[in-house]
Amino acid sequence: MDELKMLEQIERYINGQMSPDERVQFEQLRKTNPEIDQMVVEHTFFVHQFTHFDEIKKFKSKLNDIHIDLAEKGAIQSTRLQGRAKVVYLVNKYKRVAAIAASIAGITAIALSSLVVSVSPKAPAKEIAQLSRQIDALKRKDQELNQELNQVKNHVTTAPPDITYKTGGTGFLINTKGLLATNAHVIQNASHVVIQGNNGKDYAVQVVFMDMAKDLALLQIVDSSFKAPASLPYAIKQTPGELAEPVFTLGYPRNEIVYGEGYLSAKTGFKGDTMTYQIAIAANPGNSGGPILNKAGEVVGILSTKQTSAEGVVFATQSKFIHRAIDSLRRQDTAFGKVKLPNAGSLKNLDRTQQVKKIKDFVFMVKVN
Repeated sequence: MDELKMLEQIERYINGQMSPDERVQFEQLRKTNPEIDQMVVEHTFFVHQFTHFDEIKKFKSKLNDIHIDLAEKGAIQSTRLQGRAKVVYLVNKYKRVAAIAASIAGITAIALSSLVVSVSPKAPAKEIAQLSRQIDALKRKDQELNQELNQVKNHVTTAPPDITYKTGGTGFLINTKGLLATNAHVIQNASHVVIQGNNGKDYAVQVVFMDMAKDLALLQIVDSSFKAPASLPYAIKQTPGELAEPVFTLGYPRNEIVYGEGYLSAKTGFKGDTMTYQIAIAANPGNSGGPILNKAGEVVGILSTKQTSAEGVVFATQSKFIHRAIDSLRRQDTAFGKVKLPNAGSLKNLDRTQQVKKIKDFVFMVKVN
């Protein structure tokens, strides 16, 4: 089928014009052909950009109103602008402020996740359980808007301290510039997302990529207090893992990092899904988004879901899709044009205890409101 006819089929799929049989066949094609699946996601996003133009205008208007309000209160100095102040002025002046970044990330995550979920094939809910977790946090008194305005006033990019985080999972660094991978379902419908390091410190992040079909999301650390590492100890593999090879994971099923080990039990996931592996390993809510590593300390997957009807059976998104997500991100945003993933690690000849010591500082708790 040529590209034009395929785009016509994708249009019919997105618009709900397929018959039930056609839709089942097309969703099976998506599962077995990653390129077509990526075309659906990209075309959906393209359509989304047009249909949500009014929402973008309203968001710009909100930023403009915040700017005017701050100027009237004397919190900032502003040049005299006629009519409604241009939102471009505000964004350019405070482009590193977490309040704006968090707002943009929140709206992008909510709009894109809800849209892509509507066109993604669904696994039976009774047989698959996501591994996100509930998070106990102290209640805060200040309202969210006041916190955002204070961040603009103070010109500081930090994690908002006055947010109660309810759910979460795990994420891990994939480059030295603060880019992390996690599961898309962990941050789905989030209004605020932060990460917490092994040192207990929170860092502000923004969502830069989301693919619900592959359950993959990328977060960028935007916190001014984050110190970028010189290198990562592990590589991100582009080739498939081997059947029966030993694997291990690190994650946050509770408020400290937890180690688990097992083996790759099948090279496909639930009901033959070719985008995932089946892993025999113990996993609990909170492990979602954690890295699956082989004995050489290479990332081979991202832990995602578990089968409720079988003990110790979990599924992981294959690591090759992290590379494909980076390729897509480069095409969408020139700011990520030079992003490179580590293709070599320093863990191969170390025992497991030493490997974990070197990896744990690069694995983070993802906290979501």
